[in-house]
Amino acid sequence: MVSASFNLQPAKWIWYPSQRCLQNTFVFFRRVLNLPSAPQKATGWILADSRYRLHVNGKRVQWGPAPCDPRWMEADPIDLTEQLQAGENAIGCEVLFYGRGDGTWPLGKPGFIFRLEIELENGETLQVVSDGSWQSMLARCWQPGHYTRWYLRALQEEFDARLYPDGWCGAGYEAGADWLEAMELDCPTDKPPICSSYEEYMLEMRGDSDTAYLSPRSIPLLDEPDVKIERLTESMWIQWNRPPQEYFESLTPDSFEAERKSCAKEAGPDVWKVQLDGKRGAALTFELKEQLVGWPYFTIEAPEGTTIEVIVHEAHEPGGPALLNTHYHSWSRFICKEGVNTFETFDYESFRWLQLHIHGAEGEVTIRNVGARRRIFPWPDPVQIECSDSNLQMLLNASVNTLNNSAIDIIVDGMARERQQYSGDCGHQIHAVYLGFGETRLPARFLKSYSQGITEEGYFLDCWPAYDRLCRFMERQLHLTKWGPILDHGIGFVFDNYHHYLYTGDLKAIEEPFPRLIRSVEYLKSRQLKDGLLPVENIGTPCVWLDHEAYPKERYKQCPFNLYAAAMLQHALAPLCQAFGDSDSAAWAFGFGREILDAVVQNFWDEEHGIFMTNLPWRYEEGTGRFCDRSLATAILFDQCPDGNIEAATKLLVDCPPQMGFSYPANAGWRLWALAKAGRIDTVLHDFRTRWMAMDSVRLNNTLQEDWVAKPDTTSSEWSHCPLSPLYIFYMSVAGIRPLEPGFKRCAIRPQLGDLEKLNLTARTVQGPIRFQAQGPLGNRRIAVSLPTGCSGELIVSDQEKISLESLDTPVPKGHRCYQLPPGTETELMLTAS
Repeated sequence: MVSASFNLQPAKWIWYPSQRCLQNTFVFFRRVLNLPSAPQKATGWILADSRYRLHVNGKRVQWGPAPCDPRWMEADPIDLTEQLQAGENAIGCEVLFYGRGDGTWPLGKPGFIFRLEIELENGETLQVVSDGSWQSMLARCWQPGHYTRWYLRALQEEFDARLYPDGWCGAGYEAGADWLEAMELDCPTDKPPICSSYEEYMLEMRGDSDTAYLSPRSIPLLDEPDVKIERLTESMWIQWNRPPQEYFESLTPDSFEAERKSCAKEAGPDVWKVQLDGKRGAALTFELKEQLVGWPYFTIEAPEGTTIEVIVHEAHEPGGPALLNTHYHSWSRFICKEGVNTFETFDYESFRWLQLHIHGAEGEVTIRNVGARRRIFPWPDPVQIECSDSNLQMLLNASVNTLNNSAIDIIVDGMARERQQYSGDCGHQIHAVYLGFGETRLPARFLKSYSQGITEEGYFLDCWPAYDRLCRFMERQLHLTKWGPILDHGIGFVFDNYHHYLYTGDLKAIEEPFPRLIRSVEYLKSRQLKDGLLPVENIGTPCVWLDHEAYPKERYKQCPFNLYAAAMLQHALAPLCQAFGDSDSAAWAFGFGREILDAVVQNFWDEEHGIFMTNLPWRYEEGTGRFCDRSLATAILFDQCPDGNIEAATKLLVDCPPQMGFSYPANAGWRLWALAKAGRIDTVLHDFRTRWMAMDSVRLNNTLQEDWVAKPDTTSSEWSHCPLSPLYIFYMSVAGIRPLEPGFKRCAIRPQLGDLEKLNLTARTVQGPIRFQAQGPLGNRRIAVSLPTGCSGELIVSDQEKISLESLDTPVPKGHRCYQLPPGTETELMLTAS
């Protein structure tokens, strides 16, 4: 790997003077500077392992960095031009070192680095850099070494405002004996702190300075709008039978009893008062308008020692569990100083419900300003999509909000549980990122950062950067889990790279992942069986997943897994190799795909019924045939059925009989894509109106849930996941807009509107927007299309319609179903019944 040329010298990596650092340790860093005038410009860089919160003159500025591989960290830009002023200024930073695995952080070593260039009005320039002159303090308001929240959440936050050094990040603060000069780390300033000589006592590791490097942040800093709660939904008293701390640590049964009568009195708009008696706790449960990802906050005026557990949840049913502590221990604790306290969690959450459990003191408390600082990607363009069906519009709106929650600084499945980047089923959402928002930087970062999690053996850690699959190595060796790095996610990742090339024409973003893609396929080749198939059972540390609902037996996955691999080799890797000018690898990939496909046909193609049967080798011993939506859909989409026979596969995908395994929502897009290709958009729209609109999350949270059934107040259900099928299917299959040449230099538009009488949308491309409008019922429909100047296209009319010879634009010969659109076309056509 070639090191990036990015060096933060003369800044130094620094830390609190120490010889070991416990997990969940916070350190304050402080630097005072005097300026003769307000700066004309003050910009620079900041980075910390694991997370930082930057303040200037007592005001919060930003939080970071974006999750990344600890070997190749990205430094965040800073612009303090508006925050600095003439006279004394204070720069303060809270840095958290996780120390144990998190869903957004696999491992690392502590460290903080800062560099700022200041231009003054008189032309003079100054530089402020982290070094041994900075003051540092071990933050006791968060106890160093505090236990982890959950397997994939490092920080179980407990903050004591009584131990917080008020004013420390503002000008005029007098640092006492608790503050020490920072320790400069032995670490090059073009390398991440994992390369330092600081002893990492938990894992005893050190990064390789020959391969590790720093680079600048590749995506914009996030927007952080304030969101206020909608209402106080319920409040009640909690009578404790056991100490509250024990309950939150251990979930001791029968720890409390709920007195379900209101404990809070409204004292004004968004202000509530509670009279604590020193014995009971008060639980106030607030709800937001929709689910979001961000930092919950509130202000409370209370006696010293008043304790608040801030508990968040994705979904709650009023009248249900008294305390919302039913979702991966999603609570943070705050202890009050006397008087007014303003609290905000250090780490972000995914939630719609926010509960304050207040206890530990006697006297009146006042709660106000309850809300969240939302994290949201600064999309270059808003999603523009409007249809005539109000229920479908609601579903599309929920899809957009879900994408706001799952694609932030990394592209994840769900922020309430792992907060991890996966490929495979989770990679589908990048179609919506490209087409809906016109964003290319975030997917490019996904390709690079995900690809860095490749193993020495050659397969990908299917979620990266994260702690999860590192743990699974150990667990798989001891036979303690069925989960290992998922091979089918690695197959999906090759598709992700190819789709990026199709949408953007950008090979530069794929230069780093590309050789890793080749390595991953070489690994698959090494596992090929004598019959030509790839195995799915007894394959060591990795595993094949595909879906958790569609396959009652592991061996049923061999047919779909091999069809998937063959499709990837022939339709993704081979064209990528050609794009990189590697014809030999392209031919090898295509031939390998042909071998696998021939073997699947030999072993799983039921000639009698003209269909792939996932249990064909064992059909007679099992007594009945078995199918799955993934096999059927893959075969249709990539023309894998012998002699092009897709009739039986299409019928099964329409009928969904009990013997057909049906995937969970994030994988449901395969079936819908295939149905659209087969001309069955009626089934697609029916599925959206029934199966998808039956999701409680759409109506309650304005999101799409992980499973077809999600229950409130549970640990297992995720209410904002990544099954973005409604949004990308509307672009790709209902309007039918897809790139035919890399960089959208040529596109297909194949509208299949079914019974929709109106659809207006804008597909964002690197060439510019493609605007699509449809008005009117089947048989009397007007289509308007506008292409950017760099994109030509072809309008393909479905079998149900034909282009009228009296069209509003250039007529086409009778019987033609394809209308060529030159670059920059703005045209209208009338479609009549076929």
